[in-house]
Amino acid sequence: MDILSSIKEKARQARRTVVLPEGTEERSIIAARRLVEESIMKVVLLGDPKEVAALAAKNGLDTGKVTVINPPTAPDYNAFVDVLFERRKAKGMTREQAAEAMKQPLYYGAAMVHAGKADASVAGAVNTTGNVLRAALHMIGLAPNISTVSSSFLMTIPEFQGEKDKILMFADCAVVPNPDPEQLASIAASTADTMVKLVGQTPKVAFLSFSTKGSAEHEDVDKVRKALEIFKAKHPTIEADGELQLDAAILPKVGAKKAPGSTVAGQANVLIFPDLDAGNIGYKLTERLAKATATGPIIQGLALPANDLSRGCSADDIVNVAAIAVLMKG
Repeated sequence: MDILSSIKEKARQARRTVVLPEGTEERSIIAARRLVEESIMKVVLLGDPKEVAALAAKNGLDTGKVTVINPPTAPDYNAFVDVLFERRKAKGMTREQAAEAMKQPLYYGAAMVHAGKADASVAGAVNTTGNVLRAALHMIGLAPNISTVSSSFLMTIPEFQGEKDKILMFADCAVVPNPDPEQLASIAASTADTMVKLVGQTPKVAFLSFSTKGSAEHEDVDKVRKALEIFKAKHPTIEADGELQLDAAILPKVGAKKAPGSTVAGQANVLIFPDLDAGNIGYKLTERLAKATATGPIIQGLALPANDLSRGCSADDIVNVAAIAVLMKG
């Protein structure tokens, strides 16, 4: 069973609920039909019921098998407004502003997750990443001991060092352009957690650099070293090492030579890139040259799951991200 099939099966067994705030978008309707027909999870669609019904009829979705909610007229609307106002009033939000925000499906979907009425929210087919994450941060907030929202990609490599379908986690490849040491440590903690929740493997975290164990000196290397120091202090039970060049991180012979005695070098399965340039280039190189499958971006670091989509996503992508998102709850 490939990793995505395994994730969908885990989601099916977990019997969870996803809210799709873009309920009047055709791809969401098609994804909802697949999610309920294949018994992967329950689905809540947000939007005007007439628009949802018209799209459902066009695309073969039985609306009796999903829940359709129009945020401004929903029974929970006022209670959710109160929650948002309480969470944001210190930042200057008025109750009137909270009321307007909660009419937006992105905010209502995040509110459902916060209230435990859905296990995850998935949007981004028509909304920007900034808007998706803003609603999630305002309603859900960050996970404990995490200082930043970030992203990871689950990379499945057809063959590596004699191993079929080798799985690695890459981060951050989509959200934080130039993380400082604290943010880099936070990204590593979130990605290690993602590895456990989605893949079930024990994370071995490599903080990547152009230097291995002092082979070069530069302020960029200092940042990676400081990030590792912060990470080890906060997460002493997770195996991690750095700074490591990529070959020292994933090739046993090189790791043994360049970082003797390391329990991570040559065995890393969580690769933390020093900045977004490196992370984005790295995952795309691996995807194109090694013919790897890149699943993501997986949004991580939130207290509860809310995942972004590419605006060019397909209905299949929404199905896959929904399965990942509900498992991110743990």
